[in-house]
Amino acid sequence: MSATELISFEPATGAELWRAPTSDVDAEVAAARASWAGWAAQPLANRLETLRRFANMVRAKLDPFADLIARETGKPLWEAKTEVESVIAKVNISATAYAERSSQRRLDAQMGDRMALRHKPHGVLAVLGPYNFPAHLPNGHIVPALLAGNAVVFKPSEKTPAVGAYLVDCLREAGVPEGCIRLVIGGPAEGKALAGHADIDGLLFTGSARTGLILNRQFADRPEKILALEMGGNNPIVVWDTPDLTAAATVIVQSAFTSAGQRCTAARRLIIDETLAEPLIAELNKLVGRVIVGDPHADPQPFMGPVIDNDTADLLQESFLALMSHGGRPIRHLTRPDPDKPFLTPALIDVTSIADRPDIELFGPILQIIRVGTFEEAIAEANNTRYGLSASLISQNPALYDQFWANARAGIVNWNKPTNGASSSAPFGGIGWSGNHRPSAYYAADYCAYPVVSSEAEQARAVISVGLRDG
Repeated sequence: MSATELISFEPATGAELWRAPTSDVDAEVAAARASWAGWAAQPLANRLETLRRFANMVRAKLDPFADLIARETGKPLWEAKTEVESVIAKVNISATAYAERSSQRRLDAQMGDRMALRHKPHGVLAVLGPYNFPAHLPNGHIVPALLAGNAVVFKPSEKTPAVGAYLVDCLREAGVPEGCIRLVIGGPAEGKALAGHADIDGLLFTGSARTGLILNRQFADRPEKILALEMGGNNPIVVWDTPDLTAAATVIVQSAFTSAGQRCTAARRLIIDETLAEPLIAELNKLVGRVIVGDPHADPQPFMGPVIDNDTADLLQESFLALMSHGGRPIRHLTRPDPDKPFLTPALIDVTSIADRPDIELFGPILQIIRVGTFEEAIAEANNTRYGLSASLISQNPALYDQFWANARAGIVNWNKPTNGASSSAPFGGIGWSGNHRPSAYYAADYCAYPVVSSEAEQARAVISVGLRDG
């Protein structure tokens, strides 16, 4: 491969899917810098109309778009279609959010004075996208940023560049000026150059905690630039006082193994009442054994496809072995049916006896099980993480949920629902190593524009009543 070319491969087959030259970051940022003011000067209604054309265009291309996502990520076709539907829905959600959180309004003032609140775009915003939702998650930044009047320089993950390029093509075909939606193709070097570029006004990032922490340090002495971080989680799901173990097992499988565990909200740790442990684990193990792992276009459709690439599969296998070597007891092993492809079967491992459990995000289909004796211990174990994105309780006791909600350290706290599947109509974000208090989804409007308060009068009238000598 040329040093100036990026190639994307299909995880399920290993076949080459797409290739393109890497980008000149300086040129892409300069194009956005030259174009954003004209876009910002347009009436909001014009920008919204353009983005609604984009939604209609994506709707018309749903099948080929979903097919591309499935091929490049390996996720099942049914799941890829739900991702495209989320891209479409984002426009109307962003319009509602902008009107609610960034609208123009008059404020009360004293003595008949007039005060106004308006919002201005930042200018040029960089977006770094992840590979697990290569259309939906960057789109969740791009659409509200464009709606607010910013220009966007978007770098998709080097593992899913084809989907990123397709998304940008749709935006441009809908009428977003080419200068206002720029595409950076490349790897870590291009991402680093974009994040550190002097001519961006902010960075909107979704990805690993390791990269997010680096960015947080990098921006520490640049308070003039907006930084929004969404960095994943080591999410707990707690099961307590519930008689329906079949339903509980179903919610657990949905939480831990949807998208092959490659969701930032996926359940990584199952915390259970030790009196329920054996029957629940038996029910869970039975259901996990029925999960179909296969090619995204297979028939019948699989529940989960491969992880993103062989390097990721290798690291997950090494992590599972490390848990075993430190005292973890495998209930269902992490197996790899084809050593040359990144398909992994969902794994269950009891880590109760590991004294110092690693607080890391194992971004794949591995669920760690921890048995505890009291509900207070369960909450303490749920909070035993530097992360704080998502947490869920499965229980039929409302008082326990009240206690769990009050004490769980997470930005998403669910009851009898999976840890994942968050709505775009609500804020999405976490605390600790899961983010920097800039929640996305419905609250993305907050970091795509800044408030400007104006005290206004049509004619200047002023007096100084104290502190002056007689004239």
